[in-house]
This record gives sequence, structure tokens and C-alpha cells, in this order.
Amino acid sequence: MLDLLSKLRKHLAQNGWDAQAASAAEDVMRYFDLAAPQHHLDEEIHVFPAVLALNNGRLDLLVYRLKQEHLEMEKLWVGVRSALDSVVHADAQSWTGFSDAMNVDMELFFAVYKDHINDEEIYVYPAAAKVLNPEQLEGMSHDMVRRRSHSST
Repeated sequence: MLDLLSKLRKHLAQNGWDAQAASAAEDVMRYFDLAAPQHHLDEEIHVFPAVLALNNGRLDLLVYRLKQEHLEMEKLWVGVRSALDSVVHADAQSWTGFSDAMNVDMELFFAVYKDHINDEEIYVYPAAAKVLNPEQLEGMSHDMVRRRSHSST
């Protein structure tokens, strides 16, 4: 979805507003409104505790930073969402582009998310994979499905 957001910004800069841009903005909003918070919750409930149980000082500090970044990304999302909402509710005549503040919000959002994802994939997920057994993984899966089925009703 970060790639889609990046493509949307380029599309708007090169082509201006169109229905395709509004649809892409809605897709990005839907993901970061619904799926991203669930993903962060999955990590907070299942992945981070497993990594913290390793009692590795460097990984512990990384996990604490990632937890803080979840809060930071949530705050940054408010500004990014507002920018995307302006795309959804615009038309070709009213679209004037993103404000400087909106662009700053999006750049910060990208930066935090990309570093965050990189650290999870390189350090946190491999560490969790070493300590989570098949029963724990199955339990995680059931919990994730259960929470998502309850959140969509």
C-alpha cells in the first residue's frame, strides 16, 4: 500500500485528479484504516512478546522502539488520511494538489513505515520464528482470524 500511495502521488502530480486517483486513495485509506491496525495488534499480542522472551537487550530495545512507532504511525496517519480524503472528495475542477503540510505528513509516514518494516523483516520476524512453535503459530492464526471476523461485522 505504500507503493500504491507513492504511485498515487506521482499520478496526481503528472495527470491531475481523475476517478482512478480517487479509487486508489480509497484503497489506501481502507488498508490503513482496517488492515494496518490489525497487523500492528497481531505484532503487539503475538510477535513482540515472543521476541522479548528471548531477553536479548538489542532486540528488546528494537521491539520497544517498534511499539512506539506504531503510535507514531497512527498519529501520522491522521494527516495522510486527510490528504487522501481530499482526493476522494475532489473532482478535476476542484483538485489543486496536496498542501505542503500534507506532503510533509506523507513523507514522514513513508520514512517511518519503511524503516519499521525493514527492521521487522530483518530482525524481529526471524527472531520470533526461532522461538514460536507450531502450536503457538496455529493459535496466533486462529486469534487473527477470530479478531478480523469480529471487526468486520
